Amino acid sequence: MSHPEQEQQKLYDDLIKPLENEQIEDFRELFLDIHPYDQAQFFLTVESEVRLRVYTYLSPTEMAEIFENFEIEEQETFISEMEPRYAAQMLAEMYADDAVDVLNELEAEQIASYLTIMDDDAAKEIKELLHYEEKTAGSIMTTEFVAIRAHQTVKRAMQILRQEAPDAETIYYIFVVDHQKRLAGVISLRDIIIADEDTVIEEIMNERVVSVSVGEDQENAARIMKDYDLLALPVVDFQNHLLGIITVDDIVDVIDEEASEDYSRLAGISDDRTSDRGPFSAARKRLPWLIILLFLGMMTASLIGRFEDTLDKVAILAVFIPLIAGMAGNTGTQALAVVVRGIATGDYNDSKKMNLVAREAGTGLIIGLVCGVVVCLVVYLWQGSIFLGMLVGFSLLCTLIVATLAGALVPLFMHKLNIDPAVASGPFITTINDMISILIYFGMATVFMSYLL
Repeated sequence: MSHPEQEQQKLYDDLIKPLENEQIEDFRELFLDIHPYDQAQFFLTVESEVRLRVYTYLSPTEMAEIFENFEIEEQETFISEMEPRYAAQMLAEMYADDAVDVLNELEAEQIASYLTIMDDDAAKEIKELLHYEEKTAGSIMTTEFVAIRAHQTVKRAMQILRQEAPDAETIYYIFVVDHQKRLAGVISLRDIIIADEDTVIEEIMNERVVSVSVGEDQENAARIMKDYDLLALPVVDFQNHLLGIITVDDIVDVIDEEASEDYSRLAGISDDRTSDRGPFSAARKRLPWLIILLFLGMMTASLIGRFEDTLDKVAILAVFIPLIAGMAGNTGTQALAVVVRGIATGDYNDSKKMNLVAREAGTGLIIGLVCGVVVCLVVYLWQGSIFLGMLVGFSLLCTLIVATLAGALVPLFMHKLNIDPAVASGPFITTINDMISILIYFGMATVFMSYLL
């Protein structure tokens, strides 16, 4: 065990002692002195009986700060352990967007119960965010931000900042609105501090504000924040009224969520979250794709059956089926991964897509030529038949070109139809390319049968 791990374990042991001896003040002094992340990690290491005691030792406000460091699945478990009134008060103390993330994972009856218990102001703020569709900018924004008027002076802005900063999620950007609460500009905390206090805000604010519509997909919002290196992104309605802001910590969660979702789809499964650990639940999520792939595999088998006469005459052809099909699947999956990643990061816009297809075609040609020549020589040296070597090599060349193009074109086509290109999963591309490779290989073998006999 490394030294930091030993120190961490000692800290956890020190926390357990006052809990067991019901020494509330000793526990609080030690527990509240460590970072909220370490507090959350302690929660994950203890049994539910210990956590139930901790809930009675901490206020809802103190628990709210810790709760934001848990994953969604962990939050669901812990909130179900809490006394409902305590849980409602804790949710009310959390930033509204974080509380909404927790509530969105609960049943409608539970949500209604918690909203009824908590105070009216917090419940109203959370209800407004709950109305937005999931995975949109509105669903991840926070309404706890500082906004000032364009006609106000720096002195007045600083007064507002001092009043509202304790409840705001971030104050590094202060957004400026006009008299109708429409987004007019943005000013940094640094600019306000160094400006003369009699200066009017509209004289020093930046009017070129990057914003996002409330109904915009959260993935696009994440891309905007990445492209412009923003710490906060304002969210507006169709009339440009400032509704809220998206902070960088929310975007980190979005990127992690989207990456996990894309990884699952590339593996040919739907969202397989860790909370669904039961075999029946996991099987239910994975079976749809597997059933589709099963029928596609049966089509591949039927294709081989159509070339039964060719196999009867030249049985050695069967030896190279895994080689041809495997290489097609591998190159197709490589192209797929490159294109899906490029689409997700916004690297490939409409003007670059044809260049991408041309590049992948060239890549497939070069890979096919090299692999085709190599396999041709190997087969000739192994079997002593130059015609068999040329057949396998040329079939591999054609197969790799087509497979690489398929790996690039399928996700681009799906993206054009506004379908997540990640659903063009690795297993799907592999199975499709298996069919194409078998058709090319046996088609050529049948045509040039006379040279093989």
